[in-house]
Amino acid sequence: MPVAIITGASKGLGRALAEALAVRGWDLVLDARGAQALTEAAEAVSVHGTRVTALSGDVTDAAHRSELVAAAWRLGGVDLLVSNASALGAEPLVRLAELPLDGLRRALEVNVVAALGLVREALPLLRASEAGTVIAVSSDAGAEAYETWGGYGASKAAMDHLAAVLGVEEPRLRVWAVDPGDMATDLYAAAVPDDDDPRPDPVSVVPAFLWLLDERPASGRYGAPSLLEGRR
Repeated sequence: MPVAIITGASKGLGRALAEALAVRGWDLVLDARGAQALTEAAEAVSVHGTRVTALSGDVTDAAHRSELVAAAWRLGGVDLLVSNASALGAEPLVRLAELPLDGLRRALEVNVVAALGLVREALPLLRASEAGTVIAVSSDAGAEAYETWGGYGASKAAMDHLAAVLGVEEPRLRVWAVDPGDMATDLYAAAVPDDDDPRPDPVSVVPAFLWLLDERPASGRYGAPSLLEGRR
């Protein structure tokens, strides 16, 4: 069975993607900081008969990243690595003039440095896979200038560029930066707590990720809404 590592997998898009892969027979290594929520997510996806290893921890911790890859190796390797864990830099979001520099450092550390660190840790196993794939969960804030989203957007723009370069340097892999579009997630609620407008459930964008895994287009940046629109 193919094996995936998914960070930030206890809720939202990470959990929705884990459930979809479990239905398809994938074995999973799931990460999140919250142990209880991660355990609940692991139990939910295990009902599909998939093997699941749930490891709570912080992706900025090199030892934790090593544990994730070691757990995947015990399941058979790494065929897919999904960097979904994210930090905003400030909760709620603030303008750059008020953005705490420590918050910006945290966003860069989680969204960029840790994501690259996990790829580097998993790279030998990804290269050994017949379908080694890296998905960096991006954001339109990394491509557009939205007020108060500067720190988070800068970190996602940096992650996008690392993904683009990795795709060039590792031509046998598929490396996709994927903008999922608007979603109703805890991250968004923390970013803009006063926004009560309804937003799509993360489950609704999972088909775009599955299409990428099925069709395996060239490495690059993709928007889930556009992929879904193209399938209608």
